[in-house]
Amino acid sequence: MLENNKINITVIGGWSGTFNVLYWLKNIESNFEKNLAAIIAMTDSGGTTWEIRDKYWVLPAWDIRRWLAALAEDTKFVRQLFEYKFEWEKWTIWWNKMWNILLWALEKIKWNFNDWLKEAHKMFKVKGKVIPVTLEDVHLWVKFEDGTEIIWEKNIDVSDKNPWEKTHNTNQNIVEAFLVGGEWKINPDASEVIISSDIIILWPWDFYTSIIPNLLSPWMKEALSKTTAKIVYVCNIMADKWETTNYELTDFIDNIEKYAGKVIDYVLVNSGDISDELVKKYKIEWKKPVKCKKEMCFDWKKYKVIERDFIDESDYVRHNPIKLSKAIMDIAEGWIK
Repeated sequence: MLENNKINITVIGGWSGTFNVLYWLKNIESNFEKNLAAIIAMTDSGGTTWEIRDKYWVLPAWDIRRWLAALAEDTKFVRQLFEYKFEWEKWTIWWNKMWNILLWALEKIKWNFNDWLKEAHKMFKVKGKVIPVTLEDVHLWVKFEDGTEIIWEKNIDVSDKNPWEKTHNTNQNIVEAFLVGGEWKINPDASEVIISSDIIILWPWDFYTSIIPNLLSPWMKEALSKTTAKIVYVCNIMADKWETTNYELTDFIDNIEKYAGKVIDYVLVNSGDISDELVKKYKIEWKKPVKCKKEMCFDWKKYKVIERDFIDESDYVRHNPIKLSKAIMDIAEGWIK
């Protein structure tokens, strides 16, 4: 039994999938009182985030808004507020979302990223912690198989549909990732939360632009080695063109360990069937399912591979947040050893 019947769960990752998992972890019934924390990379440089970073020298906070909404007392209202767009107004607020305007205001009032984020927690009655992995102004730099090096996240994920945006051969895998700018220091709040956690979840999304940037600070590797938490890596359901084009399950796990160290205790892998229609659709985009194949042997590994049906099919293939939350709680409550 955990101390005081409480469990500290920390999610490390990014983008929309994390919103769903945080929301369901917040609401799912459990034998424990849950303390939730979310750690997010500070390397986003796409779309309006890049414009704000470039013009106002503000750290990227696009994903932070999702996680604040997921953990807010009234998720629906806060999400609607953050997403509200001033479509018919003129000048500086035209087509800007409410979140961007609120971000600028808080930054001007507080002049400190960490301070305004703490104020946002109070304003929206956030039940947990949303923590930037670093407070340094850092950017992502990657190297591809042919030696091509690309800086800035916005230049890494490019579409073949827009050839003028292409900066590299998108048929290759990334082989190295680095941080540039700042001193790469981990946010002390992130380090403290990691060391105090009972469960840490490495959440899937774009492998090199959402997950790996969280692991690139040497202080992160140190914090993960010190924690007594069970560390769960949730593997992508699909290998993603432009980053992990030819990756198999073992490639995903090996590259997590390359940057985080051999700290993984559990790997969650989808075993659910994907419809033929969606497989064909994703083949066009050059994405393929990630499966645990018969020839793969993990008997001698530190971690345990757990296969379950995590599929949530609609127009896309993604993790079902309820199925995934239940698996995480099964680990937390000791049903999965």
